[in-house]
Parts: sequence; structure tokens; C-alpha cells
Amino acid sequence: MTATDLFSLQDRIVIITGGAGLLGGKHAEAVLSAGGIPVLLDISKEGLKAAKKRLLAAYPEGKVETFLADITDRAQLETIREALMGQYGRIDCLINNAANNPKMEGPAENMGAIRFENFPLNIWQQDIAVGLTGALLCAQVFGEAMAKAKQGVILNISSDLGIIAPDQRIYKKEGLTEEEQTVKPVTYSVIKHGLIGLTKYLATYYADKGIRANTLCPAGVENGQPEDFVEKLTNLVPMGRMAKPEEYMGTIVYLLSDASRYMTGSTVIVDGGRTCW
Repeated sequence: MTATDLFSLQDRIVIITGGAGLLGGKHAEAVLSAGGIPVLLDISKEGLKAAKKRLLAAYPEGKVETFLADITDRAQLETIREALMGQYGRIDCLINNAANNPKMEGPAENMGAIRFENFPLNIWQQDIAVGLTGALLCAQVFGEAMAKAKQGVILNISSDLGIIAPDQRIYKKEGLTEEEQTVKPVTYSVIKHGLIGLTKYLATYYADKGIRANTLCPAGVENGQPEDFVEKLTNLVPMGRMAKPEEYMGTIVYLLSDASRYMTGSTVIVDGGRTCW
């Protein structure tokens, strides 16, 4: 087997939660580029439709599956598992990517002037349900199929903020009181750190079933964020810039493919050096 062969995902069935999002779409591109079949799960019907159209335009010879799904609903996940097993007879990989992601470039219920002391319990529960419980349920449901086949890969998408705490100074704006300042929510840190713990548990629990589990910790991705925010953030990054969306594709292929077949329970950080400081 050559080095090129090791990186092949030819005909592998790769489930991607949050598949209609920015990074979910890039994960799907990575899978397609290596010959695999991405299976996009998302709660947005229009988002899935647009993502599939975009992916097939870029990879006309490829195949893309989509499922409208709430990953906090185990019954829905089991229905998807049975559909995939009926059609393909196997599930090879799972990328736990979905999250109620607080972003600077757009409105989000959990990203705003919400101080830790007043963080609403309902938002805590919603964020944990998607980002952590959803990952658990997907690992249970799709992991069961992998375990029966004695092979599979689970990749949890954490963050550089799964390694370090958010620097709240980069969200501050001049002229606002403390109570008016935007704050990165506590749920983001808890979920991203929690995914690393989930990975280690799965890696040891499933080791004798031929399933590997690893974590990818990406840094912030360029996506139209405010200029002042970008400047503050990039001052924290040794490489002096944010990531481009396509810069994680190679790492995704590596972690899903046989090129990393002796790696499990590991955390791969791709952050331009931010966590070095």
C-alpha cells in the first residue's frame, strides 16, 4: 500500500452532523476529494439542499446523501442508521460537528451581552443538548453499527477553546458598559472541553471493536467577522491570521483514513499556533 492509498476514503460512508454549515460543508468536500460519500445531517432543509447542490457542482462525479435530522432525537438517528445500512450495508465514519455555535459574524441566541452570572439555564440546556448530548447520541447509534462491523472512525470537532479559555477581551467594544459587552458563552467552553473527554472515553471503550476516536481542535475561521474583532484575534495567533475554511480539509482526510490507523484517543490542534501562547 502506497502513502497515497493510505489517504483514500474510496466509497466510505461518512456521516457529518451540522453538514449544512460552513465547516460541515468543508468536511464534506474533504470526504468527496478522497473518494468518499458524505452523509449530511442538519436541521435546515434549505441548508441541506444548498449544500448538496454546491458540493455536486464541485464534484459532479461524487455522491452526497442528506437527511433532515434533529440529532437530539435518538429515534430519528436510528431511522437514518437503518436507511444507510439498508442502502450501503455499512457506516464507516462519523464526524460530530453540529453545535449551537456562537459566532461574531451573525446573530446567535447564545452570543451576546449575557454575563456568566446571568447565563440562562434554557440556553445552557439547548447548547449542551446539541453540542454534547447530540454527539453522545450519534456515537451511540452510529457507533453500534460500526461495532458490529468491527471497524469505524469517530471524529469529534472541538476547538482551540477546548484547550484554552476564551479571551473575553477580544469581544469588547469601546463605549459599552460591562453589562453591555458581548461575551463568549460558558457553554462553548464546556462543550468543546467535553468533546475531548468523550473522545477519550470512546477510544478506550471501542478499542476492541476496531473503532478509532479522535478530536480535531480548529481555530477561528475567516467568515466575514468585524474588522476590529479579526485584528484582536489575530494578535493572539503566532501566524498572524485566522484560518481559511479549506485549511482543515487535509487533516480531516488524515484522521478519517488509514493514514491515521494507529491513532486513537488523540487531540489534533490546528490553530496557527494560538495555544502555544
